[in-house]
Amino acid sequence: MSPPIAPSQIALPLKAGTSGPQRIIIGAGNRHVAEALSAPENWPFRTALLTGPPRSGKSLFARWFAASGAGDALDDAQDMAEDEVFHRWNRAQESGTPLLVVGGEPPWEITLPDLRSRLGAVLQLEIGPPDDAIAAELLLSLAAERALPLGPDAAEYLVPRAPRSQQALERLVEMIDRLSLERKSPPSMGIWRAALEAVQGPEEPRLL
Repeated sequence: MSPPIAPSQIALPLKAGTSGPQRIIIGAGNRHVAEALSAPENWPFRTALLTGPPRSGKSLFARWFAASGAGDALDDAQDMAEDEVFHRWNRAQESGTPLLVVGGEPPWEITLPDLRSRLGAVLQLEIGPPDDAIAAELLLSLAAERALPLGPDAAEYLVPRAPRSQQALERLVEMIDRLSLERKSPPSMGIWRAALEAVQGPEEPRLL
């Protein structure tokens, strides 16, 4: 069996001082998305529909795609009026501009028949859950954003026991940071365990 591919990162071309994540960590759950967004000329109808769990990087991909000049991005389309999304589709078709439509967590229930049929025919992209390698990268990246001293040993302990979503990893790092401040102590095994219990109960279902 081939060894797993190590995660990589995409830097977002954002202005200095911009708050929030400025890199997309690429791994098994989203590598196909990055590859597809690099070749919009291959999309059916030059349109792709991107869905995935909350906080999985959909908006970051949309910002990267639009900033790269490859096409237009319509973020949070599931919260827009369906006729407005339909008009954006039509304008993109008329201009020949590739369009990335970002929906929410699948399935996205569309009631407007014309929009449903058109988006059903485009390239379907879905971000999957992070594997161990990308979860470790995410954990350490989230900790670095908080200047929280977590190293590979923390990731080795926490990743097999943590829920497998970026949203859950964010909660876990936030809890480690909070407990570390409350106890006035650097993060240690005791704090890691307490944070896991706080975010998912006293049991560690992924690994005993």
